[in-house]
Amino acid sequence: MRRSSPATASASVDSAPFWPDVSPTPASSGKWDDLTVRLLSSAAMIVVGSIGVMLGGVWFQMMVVFVTAVMIWELWMMIAPDLPTPGMLQAALTASVLSGMLEHASTLGLLLFLVVPCVGSYMVKHERLSFFCFSLGIQVAGWGLVTFRADYGFIWILWVICVVVATDVFGYMIGRAVGGPKFWPKVSPKKTWSGTAGGWVAAGLMGWIFTLFTPAGFEIVILSMILSFASQMGDVAESALKRRMKVKDSSTLIPGHGGLFDRFDALLGASLFMLFVAGTFNVPGVAF
Repeated sequence: MRRSSPATASASVDSAPFWPDVSPTPASSGKWDDLTVRLLSSAAMIVVGSIGVMLGGVWFQMMVVFVTAVMIWELWMMIAPDLPTPGMLQAALTASVLSGMLEHASTLGLLLFLVVPCVGSYMVKHERLSFFCFSLGIQVAGWGLVTFRADYGFIWILWVICVVVATDVFGYMIGRAVGGPKFWPKVSPKKTWSGTAGGWVAAGLMGWIFTLFTPAGFEIVILSMILSFASQMGDVAESALKRRMKVKDSSTLIPGHGGLFDRFDALLGASLFMLFVAGTFNVPGVAF
């Protein structure tokens, strides 16, 4: 049996970014201390993330490069926890490739994103396809976020983040309040259809709000709801990987929350979807 990463009381297999799991726990002397840690960690992530998004440019690039590299390391450690050094090398290689692509992006240069998946897949002894697919997706999603921020500015990256947050928050609240049939019990046993649909509705409302102060038309409402589903699939995909690897969290880097991969899985799904939309359809105000 593969070694599981240390479990923490704060993070769950179905946790999603931006919304810490603060569900009731049995009374204990450390209950409120744990909640304090979660809230402080959330506040720190929100502050740092907000500053990076608002500043844009090299500051946002550095933040995305760091987060992307750490997620590659977490991915490696879930798959091969007994080989930490290659994981660090994969993270460093990811940072180098992504930094280079952000400075000198080209269509041919996108092939560089295959370096880490190919090298890592060769080095790891099992789950080669899992590492290849997830590492490639993480890198491309990180690059997409930076490109999206640079080409369309603060408001548009804010829209993507707000849709992901609304999906997560309202999906959690409605799912807990209404309950009902499970969305995908074998992969994510805590998620319900009511919470999933609630996330779609919240995302649609968020899209409508953005029509009030941006040039976006009504199509952004529909796009927001589809983007919501894409973010949910990002969360489900990471949950499936963790179940397959028999780990509870991607790492224990963030006190009370697990790892960066646990926090940003939904945003990765949203970014990949936006890249697909931008490269496939002519959507006003969205296509790169």
